[in-house]
Amino acid sequence: MAPRFTILTPDAQYADDAVIERQVGGADVEFVIRRERDRKKIPDEVYATCDALLTWHELRVDQSVIDKMPRCRIIVRAGVGFDHIDLAAAGAAGIPVANTPDYGTSEVADHAIGLMLALLRGIPAYDRALQADPAGNYTLEAGRLARRIRGTRIGIVGLGRIGTATAMRAKAFGLEVLAYDPYIPRGMEIALGVTRVETLSDLLSASDIVSIHAPLTPETHRLFGDAAFSVMQPHAVLINTARGAIVDLEALHGALQAGRIAGAALDVLPEEPPPEPLPPLLAAYREQPEWLHGRLILTPHAAWSSPESQADARRLSAETTVAYLRSGALRNCVNEAVLDRKKLRR
Repeated sequence: MAPRFTILTPDAQYADDAVIERQVGGADVEFVIRRERDRKKIPDEVYATCDALLTWHELRVDQSVIDKMPRCRIIVRAGVGFDHIDLAAAGAAGIPVANTPDYGTSEVADHAIGLMLALLRGIPAYDRALQADPAGNYTLEAGRLARRIRGTRIGIVGLGRIGTATAMRAKAFGLEVLAYDPYIPRGMEIALGVTRVETLSDLLSASDIVSIHAPLTPETHRLFGDAAFSVMQPHAVLINTARGAIVDLEALHGALQAGRIAGAALDVLPEEPPPEPLPPLLAAYREQPEWLHGRLILTPHAAWSSPESQADARRLSAETTVAYLRSGALRNCVNEAVLDRKKLRR
């Protein structure tokens, strides 16, 4: 059977030849797999022949890419965040954009709690000290942020799927959970057994731990800057497993160096991988001056990662793509508000 549809993945985040995706698609779907970060390395004719774009997170899908895809009927993000896709440009061209929100929730929530434990129990700091000198550093000095976690307050910024899963895990550790999310329905906090806080400032000033679980939007871009750090408690720590650009790295650098907050753990950065020369905070992280020891933990956008989670992201995003191509069934559309349905491509 000749392929009926062609799906382009320009920035595949797996090593095989789309084994899972081809199982979902069947004989009438052809997957074209590339592993590029630079959209210009993909020939125009490859864009021009695709019926759908199934993208990960490394290639920006803007007007210039959309203009190259006259046959494209849908863009699907194999993941949750879609800030690298121009929703308005796609919508104006009659192309729905869908994401894959139903994968990785457990992994990211686990990672957020793991980062909290790593900071506040001093685990990486103790480990680094003992690696350097197992006998001489067999002391408690390296764990400068170590403290009791039970009975303290965690502030959750964004009470969606992952924020909720993180809140439930935090409650199991005996933490009091505060939540700030102006977009959830009233009463959701009652169902979850958490305390709703009406302003971000109130949450930050009351929390011992702050964990970010919000999407990256114009509203949340650099939400954590000088103003936010100025109202956090000096002993508070910040955890970000959401989107890197929600945190202003320069402001975080200043807050840590001045002692306005105690520590931070980041799984995400504004630019991934970080550029050279490194921003000042990352340069300090590499050099490890005395003032930063045990106060900053980084992981490489790994919170979502597990074999099971990656398989889910691949299968679910492929199912979303193929369902729309075959029957027009659309799920998880994220540009409905700007989608010109008169221009939908059939």
